[in-house]
Amino acid sequence: MQPKQLTKAWWKELVAYQIYPRSFMDSNGDGIGDLNGITSKLDYLKDLGIGLIWICPMYSSPNTDNGYDISDYHGIMDEFGTMEDFDRLLAETHKRGMKLILDLVPNHTSDEHAWFEESRSSKDSPKRDWYTWRDKEDINNWESIFKGSIWKHDEITDQYYLHFFADKQPDLNWENPEVRDAMCDMINWWLDKGIDGFRIDAISVMKKVEGLPDLPNPEGLEHVPAIKAMTNQEGILDYVDTMCARTFNKRDVVTVGEASGVDTQGAIDWVGEKHQRLNMIFQFEHMGLWQEDEEELDVVNLKKVFKQWQQGYMA
Repeated sequence: MQPKQLTKAWWKELVAYQIYPRSFMDSNGDGIGDLNGITSKLDYLKDLGIGLIWICPMYSSPNTDNGYDISDYHGIMDEFGTMEDFDRLLAETHKRGMKLILDLVPNHTSDEHAWFEESRSSKDSPKRDWYTWRDKEDINNWESIFKGSIWKHDEITDQYYLHFFADKQPDLNWENPEVRDAMCDMINWWLDKGIDGFRIDAISVMKKVEGLPDLPNPEGLEHVPAIKAMTNQEGILDYVDTMCARTFNKRDVVTVGEASGVDTQGAIDWVGEKHQRLNMIFQFEHMGLWQEDEEELDVVNLKKVFKQWQQGYMA
């Protein structure tokens, strides 16, 4: 069978380079990498053959989770520089014929974000439903990906909020159209600046299983691992469609989704030209080939997994 003819696109031709700003290049001698440090190394990256740089979170953040706990989507972390520094970095990147993408974190914010501070202030807050709140008797038995309960008690209103990751990272409630509006506005704000796309963090966990029911617990665990109930749930692609239609699909940009829980059969619904969704996704199936009690990797099955994914993308 002849492989399907694919459409050419700039992002298919470039070598990408991931940058953690904190550890890449320090421009002012404070021991912390920064945006000006990245700018100073653009010629070096260009000489390496890099065509696209992906900058990991640089937004304002208390830095509980390497910047993935964002307190202001429109701000720059103080130790990394200023928005003027970023604008200069973007301009210098484009001047060299290179592209620049950012991390996008749509599933959760920091608990220090103004949205959450307003949400937690009162049960009657206009932003109360921007996050998921429950009384103690209504919380379920799910375990956070960082262990412990997926629910965190908040003394201000004596209720619990949902957090799939750290308890300093409350999950946004994508069921709320106001949340979807706010996130799309933020995405377009950055795209209007001229960035070339996003790597989208934890995109497959924005939709939670309906009703948040307790999970089966035959082993009597204190908290039950909930990743299957939190990833790639029915309805998630409706959120992806909304995001893409209102932001990415109007521009010539690249999107890469961190899509845990998506298998080769489902991947075709996430990427490709047919549905006009994402350009690429990260997959995690090969991660299951490592066992905690074994030091060696099953290389034969690793090859099978990679081959299966490559063939699946060509379907």
